[in-house]
Amino acid sequence: MKVLKFGGTSMANAASIRKVAHIINSDPSARYIVVSAPGKRESSDVKVTDLLYECIDERDRSGVCDAALAKVISRFGDIIEGLGLELDLTPEFNVIRDQINGGAGKDYASSRGEFLSGIVTAKLLGARFVDAGDVIRFDMEGNFDSETTNCLVAERVLGNERVVVPGFYGKMPNGRIKTFSRGGSDVTGAIIARGVNAEVYENWTDVDGFMTVDPRIQKNPQIIEMLTYKELRELSYMGANVLHPESIFPVRKADIPINIRNTFNPSAPGTMIVPTKKFMRGEYKRTDRTITGIAGKTDFAAVYVEKSLMNSELGFARRLLKILERHNILLEHLPSGIDTMTVVIDAAAQRKEEISAVLREIKEELSPSSIEFYEGIALIAVVGHGMNRKTGTSARVFGALAAANVNIRMIDQGSSELNIIIGVENADYQKAIRAIYAEFEGGNGN
Repeated sequence: MKVLKFGGTSMANAASIRKVAHIINSDPSARYIVVSAPGKRESSDVKVTDLLYECIDERDRSGVCDAALAKVISRFGDIIEGLGLELDLTPEFNVIRDQINGGAGKDYASSRGEFLSGIVTAKLLGARFVDAGDVIRFDMEGNFDSETTNCLVAERVLGNERVVVPGFYGKMPNGRIKTFSRGGSDVTGAIIARGVNAEVYENWTDVDGFMTVDPRIQKNPQIIEMLTYKELRELSYMGANVLHPESIFPVRKADIPINIRNTFNPSAPGTMIVPTKKFMRGEYKRTDRTITGIAGKTDFAAVYVEKSLMNSELGFARRLLKILERHNILLEHLPSGIDTMTVVIDAAAQRKEEISAVLREIKEELSPSSIEFYEGIALIAVVGHGMNRKTGTSARVFGALAAANVNIRMIDQGSSELNIIIGVENADYQKAIRAIYAEFEGGNGN
C-alpha cells in the first residue's frame, strides 16, 4: 500500500494530470494521493499559488480581489475542460472570493490551489476527497501537532477506498488555515504516509531522481539509485534540492522508504531513499560505490582565529560561539587546530554590519594573536557511506583537485566518515566539482 504525492509540474495542466491519473490507475497499491497546486506550464508561466498571493496584494491595493482570482478561475476552467469533467467549482470560488475580500490572510489564499487541485483530482479518479484541514493540525502558535494529526489521519483517511488529500496546509484549533513553510506538499505526503503506515511513499516530480551532481555543472550526471536518509540530509543541506530533508521527517521517523519518480518518465525506477539504520544492517542493497553524490554552495565566509596556547584556555570555543549566538549567526563548520580555530558562516545570509561587529567582539573578548576574514568561499560535500570502507578516498579527492589546479582553502571531515567538506574559491567551484566527478568515473562511485 502506497502514498503518492504529485508536485506542481505534474498538476500543471490537463495533459499532465492525465499522466498522473494513468500512473495511479496502473498501480492497485496506489491508495492515498496527495496533490500540489498547478505549477508552471512553461518557463514564462505563473504558478497558481503565486496568482493566489496576487489576490492578497490586489485586495490590499483596491479593496477586492478580482483580476488575479479571474486568472485562477481560468486556469482551473481550462484543466476541467481539458479533462472532460462535469465539475462546477463556482461555489468554491465564491467562498474563496468572500474569504479573501473579507480579510483572510496569505496562508488561506495560498492553500486554495491545493484545495481545488484535490477536488479536481478526486473527481477524475472517482476517489474520496479529504480536506487537509480536517486531518492536519497545528497548535495556536503555529507549530505542527504531529501526534493529533497522526490519529486523525488514521481515523479519517485510512480505509479501503482511494483517497485524495490536498498538500501544503492544515488548520489551527480556531479553524484558521496554516500552511507549511517549506516543501509543504512533500510534508503532507509524508504525514499521510506515516498516518496510514504506508509501505512506500512515492514522490512524483519532473526529474528521474536524485542526480550524483548538479546537471547545470556536469552534463548528463548519473542518477543515484539509492541513498540513505543521512546521505539525503548531507546532500540537500549542500544544495541538492529535489527533496528537502525537513519535509519528510514523518516518514523518516517511521522508517518508511521514499521513491523519487518522474511523472513524465514513469518507466524510470527513480531514486530510493531508505532508512539509514536498515541500510547499515544490510536490509537494503545497492551497487557498491565509494561515493553517493557531490553537492555544494557558494558565498561562504571564514573567520580564522589564531592564539598561542588556545588549547589550554578553558572555554575559548564556547566564548567564540557565544559571540555568534548574540548576533544570530548560524555556524556552518568549525575546523580547528592546536592554536587555531576557523568559523565558517553563510556570508550571503548576513549583513556586513553584523559581521564587522562579530570581528570586533572577537578581538575585544578573546584577544587573539591574529584574526583574518575571508570571503568568496565555496563549500563542496563529497558524500557516501562507502567512503569509510575504501582506502585512499580522501587522497583521490585532493589529487583530483590538485590536478585541476584548484587550491583548497579548508578541509572538514565528519567523525562519521560520511562526508568530506572542501572549501575552495568561488571562482573554482564548478571546476572543482567537475574534477571530483571525473575522478570517481562520472558518478559511478568506483
